[in-house]
Amino acid sequence: MRDTSTAPPTADPGQGPEPRAGRRAGLVLSRRTSWFLLAFGVWSWFVWITFVKNLWKDSSGLAFDDAGDPTGYFWIHLLLAITSFLLGTAIGLLGLRGVRAARRA
Repeated sequence: MRDTSTAPPTADPGQGPEPRAGRRAGLVLSRRTSWFLLAFGVWSWFVWITFVKNLWKDSSGLAFDDAGDPTGYFWIHLLLAITSFLLGTAIGLLGLRGVRAARRA
């Protein structure tokens, strides 16, 4: 039996038709959510830069021992800061993309 349907074949029959050229399928963020994510990314950088500066200048003996070498406390908190920088950057970039897309629409 021959297929007489007019629909073009798709790469995966269970997924439906392909998206049109120039359009991307995906999540659409509201303008409010986009601004919140962007603000969160900026806030995260501000807070953690301040924290790392204070960690580096620590004189209480938590971050550096008597010989001036970094302690476990220093390394754990530096790892937390780096992780927060990365997450803040990713979240902020999502927000920035959402804000740009909302302005184009």
